[in-house]
Amino acid sequence: MNNRRKVSFSTLKRLLKIVMQTYKKQTILVIICILISSVATVSGSLFLKVLIDNYITPLLTQTNPIYTGLLKAIMFLVSIYIVGVISAYIYNRTMAVISQGVLKQIRDEMFSNMQKFEIRFFDTNTYGDIMSHYTNDTDTLRQMLSQSLPQFLTSAVNILLVFISMISMSIELTLFVIIMLFLILKVTKIITGKSAKYFIKQQETLGRVNGYVEEMINGQKVIKVFTHEKKSIDDFDKLNDDLCVNVENAHKYANVLMPILANIGNLEYVLTAILGGYLAISGINPTLTIGTIASFLSLTKSFNHPISQISNQLNSVIMALAGAERIFELMDNPPEKDDGKVTLVNVKKLEDGSLNEVNYRTNIWAWKKETGELIELKGHVEFKNVNFAYGTEPILKNINLYAKPGQKIAFVGATGAGKTTITNLINRFYDINEGEILYDGINVKDIKKIDLRKSLGMVLQDTNLFTGTIKENIKYVKDDATDEEVINAAKIANAHDFISMLPQGYDTFISGNGENLSQGQRQLLSIARAALNDPPVMILDEATSSIDTRTEKIVQDGMDRLMEGRTVFVIAHRLSTVRNSKAIIVLDHGEIIERGNHEDLIAKKGQYYMLYTGAFELE
Repeated sequence: MNNRRKVSFSTLKRLLKIVMQTYKKQTILVIICILISSVATVSGSLFLKVLIDNYITPLLTQTNPIYTGLLKAIMFLVSIYIVGVISAYIYNRTMAVISQGVLKQIRDEMFSNMQKFEIRFFDTNTYGDIMSHYTNDTDTLRQMLSQSLPQFLTSAVNILLVFISMISMSIELTLFVIIMLFLILKVTKIITGKSAKYFIKQQETLGRVNGYVEEMINGQKVIKVFTHEKKSIDDFDKLNDDLCVNVENAHKYANVLMPILANIGNLEYVLTAILGGYLAISGINPTLTIGTIASFLSLTKSFNHPISQISNQLNSVIMALAGAERIFELMDNPPEKDDGKVTLVNVKKLEDGSLNEVNYRTNIWAWKKETGELIELKGHVEFKNVNFAYGTEPILKNINLYAKPGQKIAFVGATGAGKTTITNLINRFYDINEGEILYDGINVKDIKKIDLRKSLGMVLQDTNLFTGTIKENIKYVKDDATDEEVINAAKIANAHDFISMLPQGYDTFISGNGENLSQGQRQLLSIARAALNDPPVMILDEATSSIDTRTEKIVQDGMDRLMEGRTVFVIAHRLSTVRNSKAIIVLDHGEIIERGNHEDLIAKKGQYYMLYTGAFELE
């Protein structure tokens, strides 16, 4: 993401477009109610002239005053204000509905689009900063949509109506008010200009703070093990100081704006009254009556108040638009490209050995080309002269390897050698720079990603379980799986015994990422999930590295059953788990330096031999 963002009118325009597309009728109702409310406010101020000149002043000269007319006039004035209050109530309630509905749509679209992003996006952005889009940024939008925008529109209509009314009463007094208005606008521009840049920085630094907090929460055990608390606190203090400075500067300017404008408004009110009295007494403007001056002063308040409201809401709008800019930037992040045309379909084999596509699950799959040709999915994977770099630094160099259906291929090497990168290229989390990867003779770039990944099963070192029951977590890969299929998958992974011992068995509820289970149990569930998926190709990335030796044997037995008849790619630090591999490939700095089975590599007494005998350790 870009760290420097320019809040532009196009952001506001795009936001308003979403509002109009989703809630057109409600928005029209809000505009009508705002107009009625504004007309009621101005009408009340104008009626003061009639009330004073036609009803109150004449009563002062009557010996036996009759108040009937005055009471009717007051009731009429009250009716005007009641209409205004009802209109304001309706548009504020409606804006609450509109704002929440728009935010729901934005969150839905953000989340939906995020599912289409490349893995690279999540590798280069902190989770906390991404989460900040859903929380802090959307909350600033809520405030703007439900409060700031209605006040902006109300204030704009009030200013227009009041200005027309003031002109009709006294051009001289109106000119004086305009002069004071220029002073107000100048002060507003200076102060909001200084606060705007800090409000934008506030949203950015808030995202960084959230990202750091999320990272530290996930890493609490590591922090405590290595007594890294002080360093963590110091780093947080620096980020928090930046946030504090930006928030402080933003609100320092924002908070002084209203008091300054209020005092300028009070000064203007007093000077307008003095000037109006002088014009009336001196005879320069004989049309200025007491009622006219009182009405004009009321309009002056009505003129200054919306300007103050606009000035006060400017900071909220700027902050909200900064949040909207971040949100739209996330939404506009390009989706993962997929030019593949080859799809995965269910087939059945005919007596003559040919394949026939069917629309029900057969557990026999085939690749379907654009021409309609069917190629049975067997799991034959081949790398040809593959080169890859995440940026400019080469990660894999001239990789050539193949895995025939049913073979187990193991990758061994130090951290950063490129083991995990190879598996990430098979499922196209990243695309290669040069060479080609063939899957059953088809270039993986020609296969639709969703179908390619359906054919692959992955068990990672870091287990990812979701809030729900154990059964739901195993069924994550196949929603329509029967209880029998779930139990069978658990048995394959050797997870059935420990699940059966839990109080609710398969209906045991898992919170968070399975924190109420041991690391080994979480890994067993992850393997059971892969077993239920029943893919022809399995990728096991350090699948047993975080499991104790006893559990590893249980898991390994289950994995051996799981791997039968499949193409399997294994990444492991524990070399004892790869002894039975068809081929062991030793990587070093992105290059294949050795390959062969366990016995062959031991006989060569090369790097694998040194690793296996402990003469050289993996880092």
